[in-house]
Amino acid sequence: MFESISKVLLITDMDGTFLPTNKIPSNKNLEAVKRFQKAGGKFSIATGRALQASDQYFDSFSVDMPFILCNGGMIYDLENKKSIYNVYLPDSAKNYSKEIYDEFPSLGGEILTINNVIVYKMTDMELEHTKICKVTPEIVNSLDDIKDGWYKKLFCDTPENIDKVIEFVKAKGYDDVDFVRSAPIYYEMLPKKISKGTALKELRKLCHLEEYTIVAAGDYNNDIEMLMEADVGVCPSNSTDEAKAAADVVFDVSCDEDFIASVIDYIFNKSDK
Repeated sequence: MFESISKVLLITDMDGTFLPTNKIPSNKNLEAVKRFQKAGGKFSIATGRALQASDQYFDSFSVDMPFILCNGGMIYDLENKKSIYNVYLPDSAKNYSKEIYDEFPSLGGEILTINNVIVYKMTDMELEHTKICKVTPEIVNSLDDIKDGWYKKLFCDTPENIDKVIEFVKAKGYDDVDFVRSAPIYYEMLPKKISKGTALKELRKLCHLEEYTIVAAGDYNNDIEMLMEADVGVCPSNSTDEAKAAADVVFDVSCDEDFIASVIDYIFNKSDK
């Protein structure tokens, strides 16, 4: 499976996988990525973040392939600075969002569009989220003010309230969109049957990666489809039980212990170089 490093793509989730808790890539991970790329390996990312929240990291590492954004809603070609794959939420997502906000007025949240991270309901928790992601959001007073297509809708609140939102959504039966919990405090609305996994399948076709071994790394439930779509799915020790169950290999190191460097060592050890 790992006959040659030059035929391996390593694609990784960012938060909780490539990025440690402090959101600063470790020197050990960065050096490992460079070593992997120097040997001919290809490196990319798959994240729930918007482009604005991701491109701040490209001064510290490079990608060799287009990368996945918005939990699968977009594939972006950094070299040519354009999106090459886009899937948007249906118009009904706006009404669903209004119903959810009416039921849970404490929710914060944001919408990812082609041009902006847009915030409706700037709570303290949402403000902290924008600071972590280092984005300057556009603030709107009404969901009707958003004209661009929605890649995804994120809701944020305490884990206990997110539990209640999940039960509410299940009872409503919104059947033309999907939902995924991407962290204890985040719950996301996505286009139907769109995930990092469906985007990875599309990336394989778009970039002619049929002969590549794709190794995907992720830690949370929004990574499950990608872990299953990859030839080899790997998880850090801090992963959810559901993500671990979907992975082929669960490492005994966490995102705070240079997990990606360990994955790259694993690839080198399994390959013929």
